Amino acid sequence: MIHPFELQKERVLVFPEASQLFAAYMLLVGLDNFHVEMGAEPNSLLVRYSVQHYSLEALEKALAREGFRLQYSLMGKLKKHVIHYCEDVQYHNLKTPEPRTKNNSQEIFVKAYEMHPHGNHDDTPKELREFK
Repeated sequence: MIHPFELQKERVLVFPEASQLFAAYMLLVGLDNFHVEMGAEPNSLLVRYSVQHYSLEALEKALAREGFRLQYSLMGKLKKHVIHYCEDVQYHNLKTPEPRTKNNSQEIFVKAYEMHPHGNHDDTPKELREFK
């Protein structure tokens, strides 16, 4: 089971110029289920979102379509790709139904035994069993 707090993400977006920072802030502040504020680092925004609604990859692509550029160090680029993968897996796991193992374990065994012959099973017809 995925806990709701695991779905909440907090990411820092760093822009190369302050003009892009303020324009991106004005664009992102209007999104539903999305929180944005000025970051602690220079030219950065702190964004909070749920994986159910947004992903870092989709956010970066949308900003790139609008003409914004993000600044990443070499380690930041590696971290970005790991985050993209993890959020994608998490999002797809949300759509997968949870396996019911503990609640229906007896039911699983009953169905398994119904499919396979077991015990003192005799295929001989009843009338021929007593014939000697």
